[in-house]
Amino acid sequence: MRRTTVLRAGMSVALLMTTVAAALGTQASAADTHATATESAGATTTAPASTALLTAMQRDFGLSKDQATARLAAETSARDVERAAERAAAGSYGGSWFEAKDGTLTVAITDSSRREAVEATGARVALVEHTERQLDATMARIDAHDAPSGVTSWHVDPETSSVVVGVAADRKDDNDVRAFTAWARKAGPVTVRTVRQAPRTLAAGTVGGDPYYTGNVRCSIGFSVYGGFVTAGHCGQAGAGVSGWDHSYIGNFQGSSFPDNDYAWVNVGSGWWTVPVVLGWGTVSDQLVRGSAEAPIGASICRSGSTSHWHCGTVLAKNETVNYSQGAVHQMTKTNVCAEPGDSGGSFISGDQAQGVTSGGWGNCTSGGETWYQPLNEILNRYGLTLHTA
Repeated sequence: MRRTTVLRAGMSVALLMTTVAAALGTQASAADTHATATESAGATTTAPASTALLTAMQRDFGLSKDQATARLAAETSARDVERAAERAAAGSYGGSWFEAKDGTLTVAITDSSRREAVEATGARVALVEHTERQLDATMARIDAHDAPSGVTSWHVDPETSSVVVGVAADRKDDNDVRAFTAWARKAGPVTVRTVRQAPRTLAAGTVGGDPYYTGNVRCSIGFSVYGGFVTAGHCGQAGAGVSGWDHSYIGNFQGSSFPDNDYAWVNVGSGWWTVPVVLGWGTVSDQLVRGSAEAPIGASICRSGSTSHWHCGTVLAKNETVNYSQGAVHQMTKTNVCAEPGDSGGSFISGDQAQGVTSGGWGNCTSGGETWYQPLNEILNRYGLTLHTA
């Protein structure tokens, strides 16, 4: 286990027991309910974050405690509005995004006759040219086409009603990159943007910290599931052994996919156990996990990893294809949260809702950057896993 195993485990259990005891008076029937991917996706909560998580948001967003609390409450509401608004928009739905400055969800539609029904859900409406279905079709055409290494990623962007293709600044004039972007523009509505750097995966060689290891690679635990934990696929192949910071045996990779996807899960045994907690590494308190309801574009999100610990930022895009040197990974979520080598596989969480596992990015936590994660619910569904929740 970790060097602080007994202390951490005791604190985690105490935190969990306090939460359960407080809940018994009002919601006893929920005590024995395990959150599956489907159940978690619909979760809501009246206590969206601990004091420590609010403190981390204040630090990274420059907010007061009241402002951080209000933002999390607005994001929780936006998750419910998003589902209702998509149903109201029907076939004209073009995507949605959260506006942090005023705490509202904007829903894109192509048919103005649906405006009243969508606004009735509490969403703001933006008229756009293309439906989400049309943009997804463009994404699929681009996904089926090999991209040169100078093309960094592509994703559906509801605000521009197009598929945004990223090109590394130092490769934008390459002939292969020019040819690819010219072809992409013919595949459908496409916007080309120059980005600072190409993404890389965030595994690292054996160094100190509070990691897990497979071979000489260090990565970070994502979220506890019943029987193990989820993490990034590029950290190890199925069957590979996993050890803790002290190199004591934990388990093995039971399933792993990379590239195309970037997810995996590891079984836990040999004296190790799972708890519904994301580690704060002493920067903030350990955080309880209560579900996996997906945060909208524009929502706040925080990340925990064994190298750079706790950092927060914003969801920038969903369903983005990231073109690593090892191959493309699909259906990723992009954030402006920083990360560093060794953070791979670590937790992305919004409020108390688990979001995904760290895949890769560019930059660092000194100068900033962008990081992608593989959404959690896809991993749970792929392997038939159940998220361990408080």
